[in-house]
Parts: sequence; structure tokens; C-alpha cells
Amino acid sequence: MAHRLRKLAATARLSAAQLRHEIGRSVLVIVAIALAVLAVTLLAGLGLGVLETGQDRFDEADQDVWISGGAVELTAGGGMENPIADSHQLAADVEEREDVQSASPIAFHAIYVGTEPEPSELELVSGVGVPSEHGGLTLEEGDGFSEGDVHYGEGDYDGPMTREVIVDPRMAERFDLEVGDTIYVGTSPSTAAEEEFTVVGISSSYSQFLGTTTATMPLSELQEITGTTGSDRAAFVTATVAPGADRGAVSDEIQAAHPEYDVRTSEEQFESMFEDQVLLLASGTALVVLAVVAGVVLTVNLLALVASRQRGELAALRALGLSRWLLTGIIGGQGIVLGLCGGLLGLLATPPAAFALNHLAASLVGFENLLRTPPIVYLAGGAIAVVVGTLGAAVAGWRTSRYARLEHLAE
Repeated sequence: MAHRLRKLAATARLSAAQLRHEIGRSVLVIVAIALAVLAVTLLAGLGLGVLETGQDRFDEADQDVWISGGAVELTAGGGMENPIADSHQLAADVEEREDVQSASPIAFHAIYVGTEPEPSELELVSGVGVPSEHGGLTLEEGDGFSEGDVHYGEGDYDGPMTREVIVDPRMAERFDLEVGDTIYVGTSPSTAAEEEFTVVGISSSYSQFLGTTTATMPLSELQEITGTTGSDRAAFVTATVAPGADRGAVSDEIQAAHPEYDVRTSEEQFESMFEDQVLLLASGTALVVLAVVAGVVLTVNLLALVASRQRGELAALRALGLSRWLLTGIIGGQGIVLGLCGGLLGLLATPPAAFALNHLAASLVGFENLLRTPPIVYLAGGAIAVVVGTLGAAVAGWRTSRYARLEHLAE
């Protein structure tokens, strides 16, 4: 046992000496393996984060059934056309069911907002229209809507406009807004100067659901300023089932009653949105595979080059009686060392890289902690490093057996 340990120690010293001799190439391979590990940890963390964030947003929305009529489309004028027409009536029909507690339409429109009516002071954001505050809405400041969608007036759109709006924290910070302040809202810089709304709350609920800066107001008032009261369009009609009702059964029955729409439970709606990102996920997987392959290729090439340049030395060691397995261990051991060093570097770089990407994602799309790195992500990254190092060691060991021949002794 002691003899084997001495041989192992000697092999490790020889491997370390060879790595020091090829310090430039060794650093290159370590960096390549670290990048492969970093690609795995960051992309895996992003995948987990997107899934968990999406599921969290749907859970916070507190809606059991989602009715949609297709994707929200851009109009020729740069606005948005919501697919569901006569949305208030559809919501009323669904709400009449005994197994439905409430139903609400939701509309999205691109709108301009600002604290000054000058066009240069207005910014384009996502307008959200809701009949009332949905379950799960968390107000960070203010009391929210005072009356709800009173302007709808049983379909006549002749009720009073409350002119109330809930903004998200980013908009509040950008315009230095507080509850009680006035903002201008419109579908263009010119129309915004004519519409004043009062901030009655600050909430990140809708902005985190959409991933954009949002201004939320009663649905009919959003339709009024966007000129869509005639068609009464909405992007979704959501429903909360009655206590004890099975959401799957309710969804199926609503689908049968309204075959012209897509009716899904909250879980099914999330899955359908996730399926739309298959191409993006495939691209991320391809990047991981390419990063791993690049790490393996660089490791193998370095170790093969080391073995090639040391043909004479390896042949001499072989002539002195060192076994082929020991020589293989000298070169192969370098692959394992490179893999471990690269893996450690990649894992150490993951937390700051994840922090920077989360900060960037929060500023660009409004999602906080989008990239998450639980222990399983670090285990995956470490496993990749071991795989890369082991493959490099195995191939290099095979190449070593080709060079450790007596005919190379004179080279």
C-alpha cells in the first residue's frame, strides 16, 4: 500500500512539473473549462429561475382559469390589439356559473406617460386595464382604486372616469412619483397631454408579471383613452373558481361553452407560455454543449501536445522500466488537475456573474432574481468539470501509449 502511495505521489509531482512547464497553455485550458462550467451554471440557473419566476407570477395572480383568444398583436399605428372582443360580456357570462366565484377581463396597450405634457418628457410603457384590483395585488404605497370600473356603466361607457392609476416602483422612481401626484397618459405624445390621471398606488405586481414597466388603470378607462370602447377588447378573461370546485373541470366546461377561445387552468397557461420558448431553450442547451465540447477539445489538445513534445522523455522513462500505466497517469493526471482547477474557477465566478446578470435583468425586463443558483446548479457545474477533465485524461492517456515507445528514444 505504501509503495502504491509513493508511486501515486511521484506521478502527481511529474504531472505538476509538466503543467508548470506548459504554464501558458495550462492557463488557457483552465479558463476554457471555467467558461464551460460557467455556461452550465448560469444557463441552468436561468432556466430554473425562469420556471420558478413564471410559476410565482401565476400563483401571485391568484386566478384559476385563463381564457385567451390568441396573441396580442401590434397594430399599424404601433399600438396593441387585444384578441378577445366584448370582454365584459364574456366575463359576465362566465361569472354567472355557480362554480365560478369571479371573472375579470385584462387588457394591455402601449401608452405614453409622464409628469409633463411635453412629448420629450413622455415615455412608452405597458398600460394594463383591469375592472378591479386582482387577487394577489400587493400595494407598496397607497390605497389603490377607489371605485373600480364604474366608467363602463353597463356597457354604455358613460359613467364617471375615476382617472386613477397604479404605477410600478420603476416608474415611480423614474418620475419621482408619490401617491397623489398627477401624470399624463395617452396612446401618443399628443393625446397624452389631454389626459391627466392621479397616482393612487405603487405596486410591482403587474410589472413583474409582464416583465415591463406598467401603468394600471380601470379597464374601461384604458379602453377610452385608446379608442377601443366599441370593440371592448381584452387580452385575457381570468376566472376564480368557487370554493371546493375543481378548476380542471370548470376549465373544460367553459371551453365546451366557448369553443372559439382557448381555456386553460393556470398551470396549463403557464405550460403553454413555457412551450413557446422551446427554441430559446434549445439555443441555450446548444451553447452549453458547445462550451463543454470546447473545454474537452482544448484539454485534449494541450495534453496531446504535451505528450507529443515529450516523446523522447516518455520513451526514456519507458526504457528505464516505468510501466505504460504510470506514464499514462503522468499525462492523464494533468487532465484531472486542469479539470478541477477550471471547475473551481468556474464555480467561484458563478455568484458574481449571477449577481451582475440579475441586476441587468431587473433593469431591462423588471424581473428580480431571475437567475437562481441552488446547490444542484453548482453540483452540475462541478460534474461538468470532472467530465471534461476525465475525458481529457482518458484521451491523453491513450495518446501517451503511442509515444512511449523505444523508437522515439533518439528523437
